[in-house]
Amino acid sequence: MRLTNSIINEHRRFSSSSRSWVSPICFTEKTKPDPPPESSISHVETNPKTKFISHESAVNLIKCERDPQCALDVFNILSRQKGFNHNSATYSVLLDNLVRHKKFQAVDAILNQMKYETCRFQEGVFLNLMRHYSRFDLHEKVMEMFNLILMIARVKPSLNAISTCLNLLIDSGEVDLARKLLLYAKNHLGLQPNTCIFNILVKHHCKNGDVDSAFRVVEEMRRFGISYPNLITYSTLIECLFAHSRSKEAMELFEDMISNEGISPDPVTFNVMINGFCRAGQVERAKMIIEFMKKNGCNPNVFNYSALMNGFCKEGKIQEAKLIFDEVKETGLKLDTVGYTTLMNCLCKNGQIDEAMELLVEMKASGCKADALTYNVILRGLSSEGRAEQALEMLGQWGCEGVHLNKGSYRIILNALCKNGELEKAVEFLSLMSKKGVWPHHATWNELVVQLCGSGNADIGVRVLKGFLGIGFKPEPQSWGAVVGSVCKERKLLHVIELVDSLVS
Repeated sequence: MRLTNSIINEHRRFSSSSRSWVSPICFTEKTKPDPPPESSISHVETNPKTKFISHESAVNLIKCERDPQCALDVFNILSRQKGFNHNSATYSVLLDNLVRHKKFQAVDAILNQMKYETCRFQEGVFLNLMRHYSRFDLHEKVMEMFNLILMIARVKPSLNAISTCLNLLIDSGEVDLARKLLLYAKNHLGLQPNTCIFNILVKHHCKNGDVDSAFRVVEEMRRFGISYPNLITYSTLIECLFAHSRSKEAMELFEDMISNEGISPDPVTFNVMINGFCRAGQVERAKMIIEFMKKNGCNPNVFNYSALMNGFCKEGKIQEAKLIFDEVKETGLKLDTVGYTTLMNCLCKNGQIDEAMELLVEMKASGCKADALTYNVILRGLSSEGRAEQALEMLGQWGCEGVHLNKGSYRIILNALCKNGELEKAVEFLSLMSKKGVWPHHATWNELVVQLCGSGNADIGVRVLKGFLGIGFKPEPQSWGAVVGSVCKERKLLHVIELVDSLVS
């Protein structure tokens, strides 16, 4: 199938999706698309014995294509199939592919084509596009997708669509657009707000720290007489009260929810309480919440235990944290990465590095996958105890095991080497970092230059400084002073001239 360089003309009309249509993805004259993978496009197009492709198979074929142009080619080729008309599912998977790759012009062209299709489109097509556009901070496009529900799907947007759009706008801080949406929904769609919509407004006020306005929304909800506060409403308010150090009011609201409203809390609500007390420095009260849960038939989950364990760790109560850890294992629950990392961090801060490393081995054996943060906890613990050499060994070992480390992992080691005065190893490690495309923190680099010059290694200091300049970093005045002073002291005037040239260029 030959591709052209033009975008679908928005005025062009197509009577049926069975006709092949022009690709909406632009290419310059010098750039040609890669040939389509044989497993999808070529097989569908050239094999005369190919059986009729169902809509379900079509969705899978388009979904398998990572390249948006190839996905579009598959879509076009399938449309040639006699008796085949694209439906909501095939359009949806193609639009999802294009919007993920930010082919917004192509998306617009396809949406324009959909206006003239006879098939019935599902509302979910537009909800998915809303979420993507919100992620890309294209909030006007979120509203546009909402409006297209009526135009293309030919149905009035549901409360779910209104809630989804409102939530995306509120989470993005687009209050004016959210207000426009509510007014439009009220005046043109006959909106009768449900609990979900009210909860979004409660969340908005809580997020902005306006607790009183959040409570006024709840009162309005009650006056409305159709929707009533539910568990999510109360959980949001309780979390907000804890965040503003109003734990007494949070407990009163919790009790009112149970006693007067007859709403039973779930583990998520209890987690709000546990985290709230832990942040307030009242870990014992958080522990009482766990006991309350067990007595009232609500078994604590791993997140509840992890939250409590984190509270004890923050207060340095390592023995209490270990007891919670043991209790989790006794109950048969499987701790997650956060739980293991939390306890390891507490052990490292308490100087129990070896025990933390044993816990890492246990973690892996249990099937729980460690992340970069977990490994950094161990590296930082070893480095803080002056065991930078061992940290280096661990870094090499994990690298051979295929462990994914981040730039923080390398910076921890370099910082430790500089702090311990192991400058030769620091320079070697800096070279290793540069090969991996990882650069140290600005302050660490400057400190290394100063230390090198102070230890009589002016030549190395100059090289490091030049490397600094080579990637566009701006050294601090103290680094320049240290280098210039050092090379002058050693009477290496050529270096001085080169540095001055670097300074003024």
